[in-house]
Amino acid sequence: MTITTEKVLVDHLISFESHQSPFECAIRGIELPVIAEFERDGRLSCPDFKMTDRVVEADGAERTRTAFPNISRLTGNHVLTAVQSDVAPKGKRVAVLFSGGPAAGGHNVVAGIRRILGPDNTLFGIKAGPLGLMLGDCFEIGLSDVDGILNTGGFDFLGSDRTKIKTAEDMARVLATVQKFKLDGIIVVGGDDSNTNAAFIADYLAPHDCAVIGVPKTIDGDLQVGDLVPISFGFDTATKIYSEIVGNILQDTPSSRKYWHFIKLMGRSASHVALEVALQTHPAVTLISEEIAARNMTLSQVVEQIAEAVVARAASGINHGVVLIPEGVIEFIPEIKALVRVSNEFMAGDDVPTASMAARVQRFGNHLNSDMKILFAGLPESIQTKLLMDRDSHGNLQVSQIPSEELFIELTEKRVAELDPAVKFAPLNHFFGYEGRCGAPTRFDAVYTYNLGLVAGALVVRGKSGYMAGVSDIASGGKGVAIPLSGLITTERRSGGDHMVIKKALVEMESPAFKFFESRREAWAKSDMFSSPGPRQLWGPLGNQVPMTVALNLGAESLGFLIGR
Repeated sequence: MTITTEKVLVDHLISFESHQSPFECAIRGIELPVIAEFERDGRLSCPDFKMTDRVVEADGAERTRTAFPNISRLTGNHVLTAVQSDVAPKGKRVAVLFSGGPAAGGHNVVAGIRRILGPDNTLFGIKAGPLGLMLGDCFEIGLSDVDGILNTGGFDFLGSDRTKIKTAEDMARVLATVQKFKLDGIIVVGGDDSNTNAAFIADYLAPHDCAVIGVPKTIDGDLQVGDLVPISFGFDTATKIYSEIVGNILQDTPSSRKYWHFIKLMGRSASHVALEVALQTHPAVTLISEEIAARNMTLSQVVEQIAEAVVARAASGINHGVVLIPEGVIEFIPEIKALVRVSNEFMAGDDVPTASMAARVQRFGNHLNSDMKILFAGLPESIQTKLLMDRDSHGNLQVSQIPSEELFIELTEKRVAELDPAVKFAPLNHFFGYEGRCGAPTRFDAVYTYNLGLVAGALVVRGKSGYMAGVSDIASGGKGVAIPLSGLITTERRSGGDHMVIKKALVEMESPAFKFFESRREAWAKSDMFSSPGPRQLWGPLGNQVPMTVALNLGAESLGFLIGR
């Protein structure tokens, strides 16, 4: 009896392996409504796209048109919108790749593309991102292949990488892959840098009749185009995961009654993640990088803000709290930002990559003017060395590796002791980043990404090139749109030179989301008014919610969304 019972249990547990847990099996069955233009008689239908009068152009449009002559001419920087069509394209061969870090919902993008292509067109998956595109590492994706990945997290179906396709040789390798597989189109699923890369590839491949479409992905939430792309996919899932963990810690603080938790949240430059988590959980202190920059706050002023909250709460008998810190805050403090800018120029030197870290620190110190030299010398050694680490493939400082939470703890501890030596200040530090990138998507991200896949697939088989897929009107049924990539690109200073990139969408001081946060944070700082939102909900009363920042900024009447019927 015991042996039989154990075998039944063992067999049952083994059945959960390879993505077959009860949770994963259940979420595959979640209904995914679609935009009206993509459905006819209860079946998926591939729409066409018409040009609208709406034009999108970033600063320096003339320079962008010169850099991207082919797609600027093809798109005219006009937005397209989906319209129903009686004729579906056949015989098209399309490839899809992931680029950059994972974000929840990527698998649904692939599923949407595969299903809108239908049985009369072919989809290839490119393994390991842009590098796989250059290597021609492709495999065919069948209609049934996407059933098992639907509504699941991660990018493991294809894999991803951060290779930047930029040289003539790189482009030639891409063309070789296009010709080998007879591709009519390529879909790049990525963030602002990856979509910039997609624009370059689209312009290069235009004479070769291969369309290139981008899909807006990043948990950072910094790839936004007003109401056309209200948020990038993955943001909602990541912020709800972080909010659950932060909510748990907030619940712990009055229980233990002795710790201050300094929590750094992923979000390379913009503070959208920190703002959304703050709105969800109501911690004592939240730093918003863009506000620090707008108010020209010094490092000491930022520390003073935290220290004063610690002392004020202690006076009320509260010796605990939570401080939320955006990952990229170090680049927004004016004097640190100036130091980073100089370090970027310094790191662009030909002989710097071969120098030891000790040599870099010494040479960089000698490279600085007197004021910057004092600032640099006053930073902890851990911060000094991180500022002089090798940049990533896009020329960015790797801010996730800078322990800014430790810097703020050290400086706050010193300042609190100066303000009131009697205050008990016991700090702990955390960094929440990778925890939020690959979770199963929220219902919003699941529906949003599936429809983004439908839009991207329809665009590419219709031969539209140089666009980023979008879903607008998310509170009123949804609308498939295409945003011209060349209209989003501007010039930024990176790696010691000017580079053409899609401008990151930062938190705006006049946005409704920030204004609401600003109106409530003083109350949150004075006493425990936190909330624990709990785990992300895929069904039930909280399942049909968009991020609070999105609802506030769109002027929505509720947190609900409606895509499809």
